[in-house]
Amino acid sequence: MSDITARSGTRLARRLTHLYVGLALYGASSALLVRAGLGLEPWGVLHQGLAKRTGLSIGVVSILVGAVVLLLWIPIRQRPGLGTVSNVFAVGLAMDGTLALVPDVHGLTARIPVMAAGIVLNGVATGLYISARFGPGPRDGLMTGLHRLTGRSIRLVRTAIEVAVVATGFLLGGSLGAGTVLYALAIGPLAQLFLRVFDLPAPDAGRADVAGRPPSEAILPQ
Repeated sequence: MSDITARSGTRLARRLTHLYVGLALYGASSALLVRAGLGLEPWGVLHQGLAKRTGLSIGVVSILVGAVVLLLWIPIRQRPGLGTVSNVFAVGLAMDGTLALVPDVHGLTARIPVMAAGIVLNGVATGLYISARFGPGPRDGLMTGLHRLTGRSIRLVRTAIEVAVVATGFLLGGSLGAGTVLYALAIGPLAQLFLRVFDLPAPDAGRADVAGRPPSEAILPQ
């Protein structure tokens, strides 16, 4: 029994490490995209636009938007997990912390590598976060809830949400550019790769994760 308990405790520690390292790296990767100045990921465009309009830091805006989105889970009967609640706070804090440490980047020869590093790091963060199996991020939970409520496909619901988010963010002054396009093209393959790298086998090999699907089929932790 003690051996089983020890293995269970070790596995929980690994899951928690994956969760919080993944969330910290997610915030750091978003900050690198801000510093690159070549376009942000879809929700980042909205966060930056709101930050410019309100005078709040982009990390604080990310936290507030995450909290509002989480409240929208109530009418669509989504149930948050530890990863969901942690996502709301950890990503924004890591983002502001990274922006405080990383200086502005000037010139394409510096900005392009920083953008590439941000996109790849986002893929690493996604693989870590999802492999922890502590539930989807608030934005993805909104997507899956609307999918269940409306009967529309995940692809259609996600596309509709992200188009609305990007358009709103751009109108508010968020950064839309080559980085946004490259992120959209690269994040799927990168996330799939790093999900395989960081996958933690479930105690029961046939059991799905807490979001109701194996990690290889999970969605991004936004």
